[in-house]
Amino acid sequence: MDETGKVSPARRRGLADEVADRIREAIFNGGYAPGAQLREVELSGVMDVSRGPVREALRILEREGLVRCAWHRGTVVTTLSAEDVAELESLRGALERLAVERITAHASEEDLASLEKAAGLMERARDEHDMVRLDIGFHDAVFAAAGHLRLAEAWEAIRCQVHLFLLTRIGRSTQGYLGRVPREHRELVAVLRSRDLQAALDLFAAHRRVAVDVVSAEPAPS
Repeated sequence: MDETGKVSPARRRGLADEVADRIREAIFNGGYAPGAQLREVELSGVMDVSRGPVREALRILEREGLVRCAWHRGTVVTTLSAEDVAELESLRGALERLAVERITAHASEEDLASLEKAAGLMERARDEHDMVRLDIGFHDAVFAAAGHLRLAEAWEAIRCQVHLFLLTRIGRSTQGYLGRVPREHRELVAVLRSRDLQAALDLFAAHRRVAVDVVSAEPAPS
């Protein structure tokens, strides 16, 4: 029988995925800030792996938008430009609009309870980086509650970039951050529970705008 056209044996890529997970975690923990260089030699030494898996891991992170590779600079953690922020905000806004429409129309009590639980976890955030993780977790719950598989997949495609955006936000200012964020998310849950679509859309838009305004603000003169 002609074997042409059949799939070839799969390659195991677990090590590169693990390396990508560890670098991603370091970025999300603040170990590598936006603009920081990621050198293959140093990373392979720290993680005790060859440079091949590190190189492949950096390609994974580049596809996620977390790092950027340039021949003259090597690999650096992505620094979001004003255009990046605007595009991310417009796309996230479009996805959240559909999620909010579906939740206000169809969410079950169990769905709403999962959102309340995710918002409640923010009360126990240890620090700003932990709060960012919990913020992302809340929005994971929003897209899960929407009950729309392809919408959830579209969110997953930009999730790491939104995480990076929120890290950029706390890099600009943390004044009042730990107190404000839990309150904002409790209000988001409440408006979803009310099933008032326009009020929910307005509140989600205002919630996003707070972070965009912080990131977009001109740095204060030193």
